[in-house]
Amino acid sequence: MTHRQTFGMGFVPIFALWAMAGERTLDELLNGLIEPVVEGLGFRLWGIERLSRGKHTALKVYIDAEAGISVDDCARVSRQISSLLDVEDPIPGEYILEVSSPGMDRRLFTKAQFEEFAGVLVRISLRRAYEGRKRYKGLLAGLEGDDVILRTDEEEEFLFPLEQVERANVIPEV
Repeated sequence: MTHRQTFGMGFVPIFALWAMAGERTLDELLNGLIEPVVEGLGFRLWGIERLSRGKHTALKVYIDAEAGISVDDCARVSRQISSLLDVEDPIPGEYILEVSSPGMDRRLFTKAQFEEFAGVLVRISLRRAYEGRKRYKGLLAGLEGDDVILRTDEEEEFLFPLEQVERANVIPEV
């Protein structure tokens, strides 16, 4: 028996919405700067992650290609992005740039990636707990509008708004 449950938004203070909007703006700016560089070098920008580490920020850029990614590819892309960021200076303070392939347990960043990986096992972490849990594991059944459809082993089906998914990673087949 399948149960379909929907995750609701609820009340969000205005300052939290403003903070989230500010983050999206910087993320969109970084994506707009970095994606043409990566594509110009013949790769696909898989995603960008910003992580605060004390007074430093770690900027992780994931690149992909049909033939795979080598260490030399990462170094070449890193040099180009580093030069661009030195000129544009979009990140306040110090940062560490890391360029790598998304790996087998790749994180899903975009709506298109969620659609591309429909039918694959994933781990999802939510921004807010739903039914007392923030972490779910199951089959990514695809998208319905802007909602991620996840089917669990317990034959439950959940719809999580994409904006409430903090992180989603593919679970590699062994």
